[in-house]
Amino acid sequence: MRTPDQVAVAAQLACLLEVSAPKPGNVSPGRHFHDARYEDFLASAVAIGPAFAGAGTRPLGSTIRAAVDATAAWTRSNTNLGMVLLLAPLARAALVREGSLRESVRDVLAATTVGDAAEVYAAIRHARPGGLGAVPSEDVAEAPGVTLRAAMALAAERDAVAREYATDFVVTFDVGAPALRAARAEGLDWSDATVDTYLQLLTAVPDTHIARKLGRAAAEEVSRRAAEIERAGGVRTEAGRRALATFDRELREPENRRNPGTTADLTCAALFVVILEGSWHH
Repeated sequence: MRTPDQVAVAAQLACLLEVSAPKPGNVSPGRHFHDARYEDFLASAVAIGPAFAGAGTRPLGSTIRAAVDATAAWTRSNTNLGMVLLLAPLARAALVREGSLRESVRDVLAATTVGDAAEVYAAIRHARPGGLGAVPSEDVAEAPGVTLRAAMALAAERDAVAREYATDFVVTFDVGAPALRAARAEGLDWSDATVDTYLQLLTAVPDTHIARKLGRAAAEEVSRRAAEIERAGGVRTEAGRRALATFDRELREPENRRNPGTTADLTCAALFVVILEGSWHH
């Protein structure tokens, strides 16, 4: 059984690795957004530690809210809501049951409550993510009437983080974590392996953060570009690295509307899973 301290450190480490890798269109060292700097993400990664250490002894929604509240004490921007939403069920799964992390997270999601949903709605309101808009059912501005998993299922079509709750983290376990393990087995360092995983996720799943702001077609075009860069070799070749730099420039704009932020969140979840399963020292 993993200890609370081990899970907290793994969560912090996953967030630090994710933001430190030069993923196109995202914050990384020397690459900032108008409303969030690299240092904000570092502070956010460290801030969530205590909340995640307690993930096995408090309800899932309470862990999410505690992590978001802790982050808000260190940054004025929404730096990690998607990451917290993804990592919290995984952290609880790692702490409440031995054996398969995937089976445990399935149980955690099946056991969510309306109370969990209420805490998560409050956390989302506190984080104030961009591009949510109003929805006809289970709007986070109102009190929930369904469990957290049911609420996420209602949002699954428009949000890839919510889709993970509805599908028992299928993208994390079937795309992200295998891609990361393969990259590490090939000899890539953690930074390059993280970028490679990000590209594979972006190719496989059009980014819903972009889709909410610019439409599905724009998100699909970004995914096509990611696939082109993979074919050029990505982090493995000089041509691929040049293509990555061009892609990064294409995605950057003052309002960050082409930021594949949800893909970055899924990348962080893959990192967390692989670290939790013991791959840090291999």
